[in-house]
Amino acid sequence: MLTVSLGATVLAEISAFVSLGGGLYETVVVNPYWPARPDIIQPGRGGINRKWFWIPAHVVFELSLLTALVAGWPELGLRNPLVIGFASHLRMRLWSAFDFIPKALAFERAAPDVVDPKAARRWTRRSNGRLVLDLITCGAMATGLLAAARIG
Repeated sequence: MLTVSLGATVLAEISAFVSLGGGLYETVVVNPYWPARPDIIQPGRGGINRKWFWIPAHVVFELSLLTALVAGWPELGLRNPLVIGFASHLRMRLWSAFDFIPKALAFERAAPDVVDPKAARRWTRRSNGRLVLDLITCGAMATGLLAAARIG
């Protein structure tokens, strides 16, 4: 079971950092510009289609994290950081599901001249808070990976 736990923890760590990289990319490259040019994030107008990155990234992370949690549950040194990573990620996903994603979809569907640039800038500024949660998740996963490596 420790081999499964170690493998799942490695995959969860890698995918957590992939998600962090995606968040950094959006924060540094996309978010400073799209409030003035909404078509950048509108797939129907040739803009980026974020779901092609975010859906697979989250699915891989969440499945590998759940596998690591189940397989490593008996090991307290592994369980605790994985639970912290899970809690941080869950908070970010719930916040996204009930706040950020519905607003992002509305921005993506709206005609570019209808998008309120002030509302879009507020969305991008608030979105930076999700990076903090991603950093916590990545730190917890790194701690879990070290624990899994020591155990296994």
